[in-house]
Amino acid sequence: MSNLEAHPAEIDCQTEAENADPDHDGSLRVEVLTARDVPLGGPRAMTVHRTLPQRERSLIGAWCFADHYGPDDVSATGGMDVPPHPHIGLQTVSWLFTGEIEHRDTMGNHAMVRPGELNLMTSGHGIAHTEVSTPDTTVLHGVQLWVALPAESANTARDFAHYAPPAITVGDVTALIFLGTLLGSTSPVETFTPLLGAELRIPPGADVTLDVDPGFEHGFLIDSGRVEIVDSTTGPLERTELGYVGVGAETIVLANRGDDDARVIVLGGAPFDDDIIMWWNFVGRSHEEIVLAREEWMAHSERFGQVQGYTGEVQHLPAPTLPGTRLRARENTPGRA
Repeated sequence: MSNLEAHPAEIDCQTEAENADPDHDGSLRVEVLTARDVPLGGPRAMTVHRTLPQRERSLIGAWCFADHYGPDDVSATGGMDVPPHPHIGLQTVSWLFTGEIEHRDTMGNHAMVRPGELNLMTSGHGIAHTEVSTPDTTVLHGVQLWVALPAESANTARDFAHYAPPAITVGDVTALIFLGTLLGSTSPVETFTPLLGAELRIPPGADVTLDVDPGFEHGFLIDSGRVEIVDSTTGPLERTELGYVGVGAETIVLANRGDDDARVIVLGGAPFDDDIIMWWNFVGRSHEEIVLAREEWMAHSERFGQVQGYTGEVQHLPAPTLPGTRLRARENTPGRA
């Protein structure tokens, strides 16, 4: 998904990972990130709940962007129709709960995004793509996530991967592991930094114990229900909230404290060492890199190519105007176990 904000803010990203070692009273430190609502497009636009990036925390591992949307009645809103738009320096992770989205990109990939199936697109030096909800989709509901590429891989070749993870059951909990390893299940999809991505469905009154990598930061994004991180410093997390746990934790227990089924997206990764700048749909390291990418996109450069098969009126989404000040990266401060 493109960041369709007309005036995207410059985001100076740093990990600022915290140590998750328990406090002196034995409780686990949890930072609660509250989403901000962002309307994408015009008056009939879909509103997304954005938890990353924000002032309090820019990244969780290499996860640098998290939009949570729906359930959206697309029969009333017109659905998703994102014209050809560019990316550099990142991977897009599309994950749906309900609905279907048609993906096209400048590699010639034409793929469907379906519930419980991962579509991961690597932009590297440059790619463009479109996203359109299908005519049969009545309700659209899911998350759009971005992963920052490390400096040594930022200009890698374009790529695309699809994976439908098998559902695994642990007690009363059902899990889909789409990146990394959790609960004994491992995704075969390769990433450029150590990552974890999973969907957990927890019925009322149930809990699940996660044996996690203590070198990872973790985030728990609540799609539905009320979920408590057991033995933590906070109460239950509510819908659209994200609970952050820093490096050092070896076991994290999640419990559904509500009366309805809970769904949680788990994001994890090793603290990201690079200083990055996020602006619009670009992840870079310098002001000049972002400016050049914008100029080349607006000039219809072969760096991004042209998406074939998209039938919308806008065949080349214009880039917003850059801010009047120089874009600056901020120093990363990774945490310690």
